[in-house]
Amino acid sequence: MAAAVAATALAGCGGSASGSDDGKPELSVSSAYMPQPVSASMAAGFLTITNKGGATDELTSVTSDDAGDITVHKTVGGAMEEVSTLTVPAHGRLVFRSGGNHLMFDGLKRRPEQGQTVPVQLHFAKSGVLKVEMPVKPATYNPATGH
Repeated sequence: MAAAVAATALAGCGGSASGSDDGKPELSVSSAYMPQPVSASMAAGFLTITNKGGATDELTSVTSDDAGDITVHKTVGGAMEEVSTLTVPAHGRLVFRSGGNHLMFDGLKRRPEQGQTVPVQLHFAKSGVLKVEMPVKPATYNPATGH
């Protein structure tokens, strides 16, 4: 429930829901989740960042009070690589999903359990900080089926 409220609140960030070409990014976050970690100290995170605005933005870092460190990874040709930034294109999306771009949480201060949420702050070059409540789903959760 809290994730739905957070996603709804974020969907309205930055201006009109129809988007604009005024040269500013208009970011929103959807489909955020963390599979219940099998490790007590590490976890992955997935989400979609949508930009309805007329300018690109860059995800520069991700933080959470629940983790010592969160790194951003991209996957190209099956190889995972840590990166310092990822671009959110104008009128486009940046997708984090299993087997692709993803967040790696390291040094978890508590082991997130299914049904809980993990607060995350996404830091952007132009848009500042977006706060997201990332719900913890079953370890085998598949967003395509909802199970």
